[in-house]
Amino acid sequence: MDFTGIGVAGCGRMGAPMLAALRSAGFDATGFDVRPPADFSDLTPHMRTLDDFRTDLRVLITVVRDIAQTDDVLFDAQNLIETAPNLQTVIISSTLSPKYVRALRDRVPTHITLIDAPMSGAAIAAEQARLSFMLGGNVGALKQHQPLFDAMGAHFHIMGDFGAGMQAKVLNNLLAASNTAMTRLVLDWADQSGIDEDALLNLIHTSSGQNWLASGFNTIEFARDGWDADNTIGILTKDVASALDAAPDDADTTLPETVRQAIFALKPRP
Repeated sequence: MDFTGIGVAGCGRMGAPMLAALRSAGFDATGFDVRPPADFSDLTPHMRTLDDFRTDLRVLITVVRDIAQTDDVLFDAQNLIETAPNLQTVIISSTLSPKYVRALRDRVPTHITLIDAPMSGAAIAAEQARLSFMLGGNVGALKQHQPLFDAMGAHFHIMGDFGAGMQAKVLNNLLAASNTAMTRLVLDWADQSGIDEDALLNLIHTSSGQNWLASGFNTIEFARDGWDADNTIGILTKDVASALDAAPDDADTTLPETVRQAIFALKPRP
């Protein structure tokens, strides 16, 4: 495949390093964001206005925050589905409700290939081009676009047809949210018991309570944050909501709802 016209829409905490990784791998990728190009430091020369972005766009990677922003990119404010004349592939890398993602197939013209490729690893993994991608789509299309994923990631999991990658991602993030809520609770209780934080984290890392957040607590940029609608902790509650939206009809959602409320209640940790 001739990888020209690659564009990343949504160059925030994850999208910007993904764009940088594509460029470092030799792809002539460009970015678009609602913020002005001058806000993007070293990436400024590679950021485009909407008109310039859509003109040569062939492969669109969306890394915007939520469903509303995805609708803006694809159908509404930016409307790239109708206004990018050469668009061939849309890769959804935002974490969204799997129901919404699957429904995109009926909203996007059939000549446009759809791939869902949500990722895991936080901003540090994006900066180091070692993201984990959960992939859904036609096997041939996934193979064709693998060089792009190779540029941005280190682990690739083909989960099934379009939408299966997103289903796997929200289930993974439900576990991540559970680990976040419980790790923070355990550390708070340890404080009250006079147990040293580092000593406990070292114990957890080599014991049965081991989990991603605890093992990376001093390197994960949001590990000590409280809940805010615009930060990664806030995004976790959105991800749990996406998992709940895709829950089986007869599922008991008591525990996921409790986790979601626990994340909402998080305060900054010194």
